Amino acid sequence: MAKSMALNSAAGLSGMLKDGHKQYSGIDGATMRNIDAAKHLSTIVSSSLGPHGMNKLVVNHLDRIIVTSDCATIVRELEVQHPAAKMLQLAAEMQDSECGDGTNLTVSFAGQLLTRTEELLRMGLHTSEIIEGYKRASTKLFELLPTLVCQKVEHAGVRDVEELTRVIRPVIMAKQLGCVDVLAPLVARACIGTLKSNSRPSVSPETIRVAKIMGGDVSMSSVISGMVVLSGAATLNKTSVEDAVVAVFGCGIEASATEAKGTVLMKNAEDLQNYNKTEETKMDEIIKSIASAGVTVIVSGGSVSEMALHFMEQYGIMCIKIASKWELRRLCSAVNATALVRLGPPTPEEMGFCDLVKVQEIGGRIVTLFTQTKSASDGCRLSTVILRASTSSLLADLERAVDDGVHAVKNLCKDGRLVPGAGATEMELSLRLKRFADTCPGLDQYAIRSFAKAMEFVPKTLAENSGQDATDLVTALGA
Repeated sequence: MAKSMALNSAAGLSGMLKDGHKQYSGIDGATMRNIDAAKHLSTIVSSSLGPHGMNKLVVNHLDRIIVTSDCATIVRELEVQHPAAKMLQLAAEMQDSECGDGTNLTVSFAGQLLTRTEELLRMGLHTSEIIEGYKRASTKLFELLPTLVCQKVEHAGVRDVEELTRVIRPVIMAKQLGCVDVLAPLVARACIGTLKSNSRPSVSPETIRVAKIMGGDVSMSSVISGMVVLSGAATLNKTSVEDAVVAVFGCGIEASATEAKGTVLMKNAEDLQNYNKTEETKMDEIIKSIASAGVTVIVSGGSVSEMALHFMEQYGIMCIKIASKWELRRLCSAVNATALVRLGPPTPEEMGFCDLVKVQEIGGRIVTLFTQTKSASDGCRLSTVILRASTSSLLADLERAVDDGVHAVKNLCKDGRLVPGAGATEMELSLRLKRFADTCPGLDQYAIRSFAKAMEFVPKTLAENSGQDATDLVTALGA
């Protein structure tokens, strides 16, 4: 037998694996290591829970500095490698995808459960008994939760600015405590602006956009029904159009180049002038046909030649260039237009409409506002929150707070039931689960009681992050 095929049976598993491998087994070798990894990740994010949670400074692999208390951002930028901790990261990502918020609760609660699991394993309970107890506690929790509802927001309340602001305030307060009085009404007005009057309330986060403009402070933020393009107009004379008819071109507005190379032989100056006139005449025909269709604003997703701009100025057409195809798609949704890939006059079905297209300077930056006022009475297709702040990191954190508020409205449209916050619901559930554990005769009662104790981490962590005595507070709540 060849030497490479030889197997030393006395060496066991070590003889089958290459040098440098590591093997873990048993409770201390594998299970506890996985629990420790998940606990470390939970410890990192738990100090950011609540309105008094601490910001984390994260430097990612691109050397980009991120200052935030948002758990989903922290966990995503940490680049977790451990398999057990990676599962918590995936759970946080799924929570953020489905609900848009509650990621810190997900990771921190999982860490608390694993901490209690470690104690149960040391006591001698088997893994299957712990899992069964946690499942029973979870089932009981979902039975108890509807009994703790303190208020229900009906569909009519979703269309009320004051009612919606009151619901959004706690969500934004958990991320931006000092800015809640400014941001909550903005988010409420932006969401209400996209609601259709003749259908059931429904909000899509894609219809609420955020434009970040550095300079000023948060109190200078505003909201418009429509879209904000962070660039000015390409045309100089035309910077404002009312009742605009918009044509959107996904291609550039310029003379197309031939695919094959060609040579043009010019013998005198007259040949050169005739060659240029042909190109000018063709571009003049194109712009004239677009203007004849009633178009007053042209949006291009590519480059616009100087000759095309000249004829746009001549026919009184305003031109805006948007480099991003995603922004172009959002603009089409805002003005109800179709992006064209051909250079020519659009059909009435392909043209969009906007009440006011205006170039404006905000904080020293030239932007273009596509505002829907009259047509927004039945619900605008898009609303934009214009955020102002002094630093880019604060702007990014404000954007995440606005996104959490929008997702809260989205979930409110699906289910209008509200429960008390600030750890009150979790503490009451913990007390009831402890009483439920006393009625269970088997070994499951230990796991159920550990599940109940893990629920206490919310008021305890909120107290610790705000500088209170957590032990006294939890004891007083449980009395």
